[in-house]
Amino acid sequence: MSADGPARIVTGFVRALRAGGLSVPTGAAVAFAEALGLLGLEDPDRVYWAGRATLVRRPEDVERYDQTFSAYWAGVAAPAGETPQEREVTLALDSDEAVGGEDPAEHAKGDVQAVRYSPAEVLSQRDLATLGPEEWAEAQRLVSALKVTTELRSSRRTRPSRRRAGDHPDLRRTFRRNVRFRGVPVERAWREPAERPRRTVFLLDVSGSMEPYSRALVRFAHAAVASRRAGEVEVFALGTRLTRITKELSRRNPETALQTAAGAVSDWSGGTRLGETIGRFNDLWGVRGMARGAVVVVFSDGWDRGAPEVMAAEMARLARVARRVVWVNPLKATPGYAPLARGMAAALPYVDQFVEGHSVSSLEQLAAVLAAGPRREEVHR
Repeated sequence: MSADGPARIVTGFVRALRAGGLSVPTGAAVAFAEALGLLGLEDPDRVYWAGRATLVRRPEDVERYDQTFSAYWAGVAAPAGETPQEREVTLALDSDEAVGGEDPAEHAKGDVQAVRYSPAEVLSQRDLATLGPEEWAEAQRLVSALKVTTELRSSRRTRPSRRRAGDHPDLRRTFRRNVRFRGVPVERAWREPAERPRRTVFLLDVSGSMEPYSRALVRFAHAAVASRRAGEVEVFALGTRLTRITKELSRRNPETALQTAAGAVSDWSGGTRLGETIGRFNDLWGVRGMARGAVVVVFSDGWDRGAPEVMAAEMARLARVARRVVWVNPLKATPGYAPLARGMAAALPYVDQFVEGHSVSSLEQLAAVLAAGPRREEVHR
């Protein structure tokens, strides 16, 4: 089978699974191909678990997967008696001599490395569009646990300082310190400018093409609202119209917040006019002050039914007033991806950071990007 090449083997195996009744998304097949590229085809055990981790979405499909695997991979039996929740694998550290036909009993006496399988770590790398109901519930918990903040900025308010900081004497503390010196200012106290996070504005594309990822991205925005003070985070839904959902996402319970937000958006999973809705945000909120000096995060795949000239003009307006524009595109993680969609191509010249958003791990990286200071990354144009 190795003569056929890994690509043909993956294609044939995925077709066999689909013929057997399993639903295998294209993203899952791509993940399986990437896993085989790293693991190789020599070890049937590794091939089995790579396929089971990437291609099987429901527990009831495991038995059917096992049967198809055994039939397709020339009688290779699936490993049994191990749970996918926590599986300890013993890997021998192979040497050049071991490959040459060393006695297995002698080889077992060598160094052994124990590797522990972490379900949360594996789940965080999975594409959100391929998760089953139970996996999605765990992914929601991981996203809600994120602490989302942004870079700090100087505030007009001041705070006590342990050293002299500029021209901000603290008269009240100076007086208290020098009571014992009968009012002579022997020990002086100072204040320094306080810091607070910059305002963050989330623009969430809730069109039909973003449906597999919309729930997780709204959950991420809810984590940002929950971890910040009122007024520091604003959230808008973009579809065929603009809907402000900050108030709906302010509820403490994530499930209640998501249900309320979905009920407030009348065009959820509908069409999209990104350029027009971003323009409406600029007219009503952004240019008037909400986006000034803020970090604006756009969650979208860039598919726009409007004219690209409108998108370019509105993104230019937004970039002029915002501190940073971060564009999160779930499709960016797809191998061979290029921003060929008209809306994405028109918006990209005005984007400071272009990142992925297809998995829990990529959302964790997004949280780190928002917390860091401005840095112009090289983006695909």
